[in-house]
Amino acid sequence: MNSPSDKSLKKKIDWTTTAIPFLVILLLCLSFMALPDTSKNILESIRFFLQEAFGTWYLAVGLGVFLISLYLAFSRYGSLRLGAANEKPRYSNFAWGSMMFTSGLAADILFYSLCEWILYAQDPHIAELGSIQDWSSTFPLFHWGPVPWSFYVVLAVAFGFMLHVRGCRKQKYSEACRPVLGNRTDGLAGKLIDLTAVFALLAGTATTFSLATPLMGQIVADLLGIENSKWITILILAVTCLVYTISVLGGMHGIIRLAASCVYLFLALLVYVLLMGGETRYIIETGFSSVGNLIQNFIGMATYTDPQRTTSFPQNWTIFYWAYWMVWCVAAPFFIGNISRGRTVRQTILGGYVFGLGGTFTSFIILGNYSLGLQVSGKLDILNMYTQSGDLYTTITAIVRMLPLAPLVLILLAVTMIAFYATSFDAIALVASAYSYRELTNEEEPHMGVKIFWSLMLILLPIALVFSDSSMANLQTVSIIAAFPIAFIIILIIASFFKDAKKYL
Repeated sequence: MNSPSDKSLKKKIDWTTTAIPFLVILLLCLSFMALPDTSKNILESIRFFLQEAFGTWYLAVGLGVFLISLYLAFSRYGSLRLGAANEKPRYSNFAWGSMMFTSGLAADILFYSLCEWILYAQDPHIAELGSIQDWSSTFPLFHWGPVPWSFYVVLAVAFGFMLHVRGCRKQKYSEACRPVLGNRTDGLAGKLIDLTAVFALLAGTATTFSLATPLMGQIVADLLGIENSKWITILILAVTCLVYTISVLGGMHGIIRLAASCVYLFLALLVYVLLMGGETRYIIETGFSSVGNLIQNFIGMATYTDPQRTTSFPQNWTIFYWAYWMVWCVAAPFFIGNISRGRTVRQTILGGYVFGLGGTFTSFIILGNYSLGLQVSGKLDILNMYTQSGDLYTTITAIVRMLPLAPLVLILLAVTMIAFYATSFDAIALVASAYSYRELTNEEEPHMGVKIFWSLMLILLPIALVFSDSSMANLQTVSIIAAFPIAFIIILIIASFFKDAKKYL
């Protein structure tokens, strides 16, 4: 791939979508650091209004996009090739699948796999439904399953069609809306869409970094026998930023190598826990049951709104997760659409489900049911430990400590998390860098300086959140607020794709 020349770089940069987000992020960072309590209260007020007034909107968009993904895969649109008529896929199935899986999931997958059932186990809604055994192992598969991945694969198809079939020179969210918006794409409407997309991207980055990075800090503190602190977390953020910055400067070749390494580390961790954790039978049988429970109850779970607010479970969890995945839809589907050149719409959607659901389900079934198995067998009272401490990070390290050669497993876990982060943010930095250009062909890569700028930008807000009260509720709020306008844009992009693809056919 070629890089735009330095000489004309200033003329090629879209300063509006680059400078305004930069200034807003600096303002937010200063607000979180200087006025953490005030900032938190304002965010919580906005979140309460959105989830109470528009909670059904988030759920309806999620279920609707999932149904659209099935229609796309099995209708006449499924035979559309993202590229020339007889073009072959640019990447092998393994390279494509590993890049897609690791770009769409940061280290959150490991953090939540080990602890998510704990968050549900004592929720009143679980007691309403039945037992912890049946439902606390099912909801993680639901919240990381078909609906979230449908956001990725449907938008990846839309972006892939835009890039590889229509040959658009603008790699922006607004460009995907051109079939509906027409010339308004080049005006205020297009600018607002692009600015909203960049803000959502930065919000998603901040959420994922701030949720899982403290676990790596806890692991380092645990291994060194020192007290965990914000400075350890910030040091880890800096190291992670350095790794993915070096990788992203290597372009697609660097991302391919890092994605493959991440998958190998991930599989090594899962295999070790499955075979050496002493819960092999329980893990397999509980996983098999939870998949069946999800299939049997999927529609009910996807449409449950708790109108009487007996537990507010969907408001606290399902709406957050759909919002969380929506804000990640700014970068991950763009990247997936880019690497899907030569594949058909059907191959992209079904292949996305195979690699995406295969990876996430395997992670939650093995890591989640390992820790759940320790609880139900009485080997470790995880729920009591979490209730007393209120600290998920120390609880997770205690879970890992139950494995043979625990210090080595903790190191493997931390290294795998860094690899996940680095691979995910490679893709995000590459997409964000392309966003900074007025025009950029699919064969060009952004300038090195632009890549470095975005690599640093992505780390600023997470560091600021470390200084504030980066509680899970606070971080969920960031995603829920950012996702509200993104949901409308997602619908607009899908409508644009159908209009353009129908005309093309």
